[in-house]
Amino acid sequence: MVELTKEISSTTYPGRGIVIGTSEDGKYAVCAYFIMGRSENSRNRVFVEDGEGIRTQAFDPSKMEDPSLIIYAPVRVRGNSTIVTNGDQTDTIYELMQAGQSFEESLRTREFEPDAPNYTPRISGIMNVDDGEYNFALSILKSNHGDPSSCQRFTFTYDKPKAGEGYFIHTYMGDGNPLPSFEGEPTCVNITGDIDTFTKSVWEALNADNKVSLFTRYIEIATGKAESRIVNKNA
Repeated sequence: MVELTKEISSTTYPGRGIVIGTSEDGKYAVCAYFIMGRSENSRNRVFVEDGEGIRTQAFDPSKMEDPSLIIYAPVRVRGNSTIVTNGDQTDTIYELMQAGQSFEESLRTREFEPDAPNYTPRISGIMNVDDGEYNFALSILKSNHGDPSSCQRFTFTYDKPKAGEGYFIHTYMGDGNPLPSFEGEPTCVNITGDIDTFTKSVWEALNADNKVSLFTRYIEIATGKAESRIVNKNA
């Protein structure tokens, strides 16, 4: 296990990231999703509430250029499951699970983003909290080391997760041109504090120039009751 804040701050540009785990006291399923940006278009965004989930929207609509890969619903709730992703595959997962497919099966219909030369990975997570039981999964869809002719799909599932433990996956290993895709398994990280402490620590760990928005949620495992926070640099 590594220190979450140190892992986040170890690079100026991890891109977009998902953390899922369990609170220190074992009572809450925990998640965080953040977005960063290097271009004016990417930075011109905020998170807003949308039903039980959230969506991105332009902070200044007059400056919005191509919305195709930056305007989407990162978080949607389907029954006892909370879906968190870095793109419109949130809707794919939601809709195909409604049709009877699994989280992993639904993502077989998608691949990395068509943003050559980066071919940004699609990262996704799902938290299942039902009748006092909790499990989660993380997924990444990425090009074959920058070759867009081949898509690599990885799913990591976590049953009976330990208190105070989480897993962190993000789109890029660091800054660069092209941006290098995330490699390896999600990183085991610590989860500390209540939702406000956790939110503050993640936000402060993100690079000040590149961070855009952060969403966090604590779901009480015993009851399914959820509490969320949104932090936007553009406020």
